[in-house]
Amino acid sequence: MLEPASDELENPTPTPRQLILKLLLVVEGGELDVTSAVRACALFGLTANNTRVALARLQSAELIETVARGAYRLGQAGRALGEEIGAWRQAETRLREWDGSWVVALTAALGRSDRKALRARERAFGLVGLRELDDGLFIRPDNLVGGVVQTRERLLSLGVENSTAVFQAQQFDPQRDARARLLWDANELHNRYNDGQHTLQASMARLPGMPIEEAAREAYLLGDQAMRQIVFDPMLPEPLVDAAYRRSFRELVKQYDDIGHQIWREFFAK
Repeated sequence: MLEPASDELENPTPTPRQLILKLLLVVEGGELDVTSAVRACALFGLTANNTRVALARLQSAELIETVARGAYRLGQAGRALGEEIGAWRQAETRLREWDGSWVVALTAALGRSDRKALRARERAFGLVGLRELDDGLFIRPDNLVGGVVQTRERLLSLGVENSTAVFQAQQFDPQRDARARLLWDANELHNRYNDGQHTLQASMARLPGMPIEEAAREAYLLGDQAMRQIVFDPMLPEPLVDAAYRRSFRELVKQYDDIGHQIWREFFAK
């Protein structure tokens, strides 16, 4: 899914922009007409006027392009975004065995007066799974394929200042290493995986008996919520977490996402 702003975690209702971009990845043939966009947005209480404004702004930003009068598909920028959206499905393949080393981002020399830069930094650190160990010292296990180089590139692509020092650290003193391993609450993560599974399983049992409009809305909201959870997952290695919980949840989200795609195709075909 689209990488979310932090406030999306508390407010799951999509904006017309978010909904249109995501549905263009689902619709048959990759094309969405204005009438269908308005109809879809109406399920979430979004007005026809707001939907049309969003379409115009997306086209202006080259995220979508016209294929016929009143019909749209993803533009070049939108297609690139779509690839990023789908990357969560292969996230487990981008992990490697952890050797106990850490990726470190040092922010002590960066200012805090630029609120926009600070928000971008905090959001990027959250998406990459960095936590603050000491003042201005943010870390995560170095268990991602590509290591420090790939993590640095990801942070820069997410808007972190170019001057941010990103490097590998090893052999923390025992006390600091112990604190580092407790920055993430494994039990909380395990409970979130289990709760997410129960929510999706209950929905999967309900969806076949629901009117298509209600099913489409529920599939979008719960599926999007689950994928936001995956996007912000720190992808920790064992022994920091039991990775089987995460893999089980991720596989169920894939199933639910496939079901949701089919429901939305049926909605548009109606």
